[in-house]
Amino acid sequence: MNFQVKKQNGVTVVAVEGQLIVGNRQELKQKVLDELEKGERRFLIDFSKTGYIDSSGLGVLVSLSKKIREQGGELRLANLNEDLRTLFELTKLDTLFQIAESREQALASF
Repeated sequence: MNFQVKKQNGVTVVAVEGQLIVGNRQELKQKVLDELEKGERRFLIDFSKTGYIDSSGLGVLVSLSKKIREQGGELRLANLNEDLRTLFELTKLDTLFQIAESREQALASF
């Protein structure tokens, strides 16, 4: 599991490789909160290399979304595979997050 954080077009992009599960969700949360504390307000989490997200992973995404909004920021998600997109639809989380088909589409939506 690996999280890569980089800036692209003024947006903090976090690429999640592998799975987002109970064992690594805090690492993702801390990386985003660290950037939020530095003053970053636009975030994109790219799931192009992610095969699975468990309930704790979904929970941390909801938590991050709330914290980012409280600070006046925005969060986008991109590149969910078909299974993950279905998961977001079944849990109605697709109504909470702005989900883009690609990183480029998400970056253009800020």
